[in-house]
Amino acid sequence: MQKRYSGTWNFRFLLVVTIVSVALMSPPGLVTARADLGAAANYVPSASLVGKGRLTFLGFKIFDAELYAPGGTYSPSRPFALKLTYLRNFKGRAIAKRSADEMRKLGASKGQLAKWTRQMEAIFPNVSKGQSITGVRTSSDKATFYLGNRKIGTISDPAFTRRFFSIWLGNRTGNPELRAKLVGAGS
Repeated sequence: MQKRYSGTWNFRFLLVVTIVSVALMSPPGLVTARADLGAAANYVPSASLVGKGRLTFLGFKIFDAELYAPGGTYSPSRPFALKLTYLRNFKGRAIAKRSADEMRKLGASKGQLAKWTRQMEAIFPNVSKGQSITGVRTSSDKATFYLGNRKIGTISDPAFTRRFFSIWLGNRTGNPELRAKLVGAGS
């Protein structure tokens, strides 16, 4: 009887050691990315954190940004997810208007902006401090948005997708320091 108990204990001990070892050897980005992205991770295979940063304006904290991409390698032509966790309360209309203003600075036409602003206003909700909106660039060049883990809308225009994500990730962004933190200084 004593021998059997000892064998069972040894088996359980080895099982626990094996599970802990595997967990410690797993790349941390793969484990945390899915949890951080929720349902949005379904669009970004092998999602891993590329970079993160904070946007401030005149000393006010606006949002924390995190960029996720397959294997932690960002490419503007492949799926990725940009998660913004707001550090203040904002109206959805204000988020849409500010996004449209930034896309205008990047060369979007008035006609495009009018259409896109209406679409963004229909998608973006009011957010409270601590809530996150995640924008995903899908493999079919669409922009799909999530509030936390809930899908809130998709804009299927590839031109919108490029302009929208260029606000933070493009070479002509108004926030080059944030871009460098998200995609890497050499990108």
